[in-house]
Order: sequence, then C-alpha cells, then structure tokens
Amino acid sequence: MKPGATAGEQSRQRLRILSSLGPGLRKVVGNMSWLMVDRVFRMGVGLFVGVWVARYLGPAQYGSLNFAVAFTTIFATLTTLGLDGIVVRELIQEPASAPEILGTTLSLRIASSILATGIVIGLIEWISSNDAVSRLLVIISSFGIVFQALDTIDLFFQSQVRSRLTVWAKNLAFAVIAAVRVYLIHIRAPLWTFAAAPAVEFVLGALGLLLAYRLTGGQIHTWRWRSARAVDLLRQGWPMILAGMAIMIYMRIDTVMLKLMSGDASAGLYAAATRISEVWYFIPAAIVSSVSPAIYRSKANPRLYRDRMQRLFSIMVVISVTIGSAVAEASPWVVHRLYADSYRGAAPVLAVHVWASVFVFLGLAQSPWNLAEDLLKLTLFRTTAGAVANVALNVVLIPKYAAMGAAWATVISYAVSGTLANAFDARTRPMFFLQLRSFYPDALWRRSGSPE
Repeated sequence: MKPGATAGEQSRQRLRILSSLGPGLRKVVGNMSWLMVDRVFRMGVGLFVGVWVARYLGPAQYGSLNFAVAFTTIFATLTTLGLDGIVVRELIQEPASAPEILGTTLSLRIASSILATGIVIGLIEWISSNDAVSRLLVIISSFGIVFQALDTIDLFFQSQVRSRLTVWAKNLAFAVIAAVRVYLIHIRAPLWTFAAAPAVEFVLGALGLLLAYRLTGGQIHTWRWRSARAVDLLRQGWPMILAGMAIMIYMRIDTVMLKLMSGDASAGLYAAATRISEVWYFIPAAIVSSVSPAIYRSKANPRLYRDRMQRLFSIMVVISVTIGSAVAEASPWVVHRLYADSYRGAAPVLAVHVWASVFVFLGLAQSPWNLAEDLLKLTLFRTTAGAVANVALNVVLIPKYAAMGAAWATVISYAVSGTLANAFDARTRPMFFLQLRSFYPDALWRRSGSPE
C-alpha cells in the first residue's frame, strides 16, 4: 500500500490486486480452501494419533518405525517420475489430449513403482542383514508404493481445479487408518502392524480416487499409451526425478542416518520433533498447487508475472517466520504436553528444526516459476546441492550432537537448496533477489522505488 493512503484508497488498491489475479480467482480460492481443509484435517488428526503412537511405542521403537517409513519414502519418490507439475501443465495446455497424457503417465508410474519396490527391498537386505526388525518393517512399508501410481487421477483433478474430489477420496482412507492405529494401540499391537497401516492407506486412497473419477464421468479404460508422449514426458521430467530423489534425501536421510549412526532412540527423538515442525508444510503445497495455473497464464505479461511471484514469496515468508517464532518459543511446553518425559530431548531439536520451514516455503513457491521457465535442470542442481550438503553435515554433526546435529544439518541444507543456490546462476538470480525482498516490509520497497 502507498504510505499515507486513505482507507478508501487502500481498499480500492486491494481490489485491484485481487482483480489482477484473473477471473478464475474464486475458483482458485475455493480449490485452495479444499486443500487447506484436507491438510488441516490431516494435521490435526495425524498429529494427535502420531503422538499417541509415539507415546505407546517409546523413542526406540518409534525410531525404528520412522526409519522404515523414511527409507521407503526416499525411493517411493521414483514413482512420481518428477511428472506432477509437467502433467498438470500439459493437461491445461492440451485438454483434448487428456486420455493420452493420463494413460501414458499411469503406465510409466506403474513400471517405476515396481522398480522402486524392488530397490527398497534389495537395499534393506544389504544394509541391514543383521537387523531383522528393520528389514521386516521396511518390506511391509514398501507394499503401498505401487498404489501411488494411481495418484495420476489427482493430477487430472488438479488441472481442473477440482481438488475437493481428491480430498474426499484420500481423507476417507486417512480417517479409516487413523482409527485403525488407535485400535492397534488399544489392543497393544506389535510394532510391525504400525508399519502396515500406511501401506493399507495407500491402497484405500487409490481405490477412493478410482471411485471419484468414475462418479464424475471419467472412464479410465479410455486412457491410452503413446510411446512418443512417454519419451517427451521422460525427457522433460528426468531432472525432476533426480530432484525429487534429492528432496527426499535431504528431508528423510536424517532419520535414516541417525538410526544407523546414533541408534533408534536418537531417531525417535528426531522423528518426534519433526512431526511437529513439518506438519506446517501442507500450507505452501496447498497455496502453490492452487495459484500455479494463474502464474503460468501470466508469463506473457512480465510485470504481472514478476509481481505474482513477489507476492507469493512474501506470503510464504510471513507465514513461515510466524510459525517458526511461535513454535521455537513454545517448544519445551509443546513437547512436554504432547509426549512422555522420555521425549524431553526433542524440545531443543524442535526449536532448531522448525526454522527449516522458511526455506521449504520459499523453495516450493519457486516451483511454478521453474516449470514456466523450463528450468527443471537447474532445480536438479539446487536440490542436489541441498542433498549433498545435508549428508555431509550429518556425517560431521550426528556423531557429536546426535539429533541436534541432524536438525542443524537440515536447516542449513534447506537454506542452500531453497534460496542460496539461486544466487549462483544468472537465470535464477532474479528469484534470489525476489526471495530476499520478501523478508523486508513492503513499505520499504515502495519507498525505494519498487513498482506498484
């Protein structure tokens, strides 16, 4: 807002900003609302049930469980083939080719999910040959990977800005499995049953998506494979495949390395802290998935294109810094209230780890710009740099500081990937400066001559 503007002028300026987002604003906001409802529901129920599971299992068993989930998640990323944003963009640009796009994507993902499952089972047999519990938990967790291929249906709903259908399908599966977890605690079930629960959730979620697509008139049997389309998608997506792996490495490798280098209890404390600090990551994902179409459409207008990215970065910083400040200040109280006394060591880990959210928010906000500019290879560079930094820092810090060392490694590596890496290439340097500007009050930039 301009300094000294009257209330009426400020209101009119707000209206002009809103109108600049285009005629689809109401639909975008509605879609974002559904995604927010989905994530808030999952955040609340997931945190409640997850904490209950953590208290029941204790740090050591909870660490073993999260090691299995983290190990599986790293390789499950192969299932997406880095195609999410690309497929949504193609569906928007070529709606008549939807059956071909969707059919080719589904076939590719089924093949990649089978490959990912084989890699997970083979690797765990190799690195944990003397740890029967870890092998069992990882193998059970891997059973749900193949069903993630049906998330292809969700990409169609995203392109239509109809995410409420995905919300209904997946939330029903989530609610059922949350109830099952509570029942497992009630009957004092063994550890392996808690590893099976997420795999069953993927199965139920896939069936829910199939039903939602069918009820809205979709005919999955009309989807078709086309080799030329597959080659084109893989050509565009291969940097994102590696980038997705890199992202999962620096998001989940901490738990894996803690388990292997410091033991199950350290991994359990770290997992307890990250459950709270990462619960907020749904916010940027929901915002970005809803505003990406508007950003793609504004590319022809450089001023509007840049202004939309600046607003998006600024929103992300305000939200993430607010969350980081509140959670870091309240971390001892939060851990005490949620977990048993055996988890008190998670409080300082939480106070550090939560600041990674600032760079997660900024990195996700840049993803539609990367797609629009066809800079996916640079995304690979940024995420690989973050993954390498995280692994290297973990090797140095975990032996000395255990879970706290992993938390610092995460924050630094996220800063490298989400922001600092942009400064090292002329093509992404404009985004680096927009990200820096987002940390300053808007009024300062208005005074310095920044355009309205």
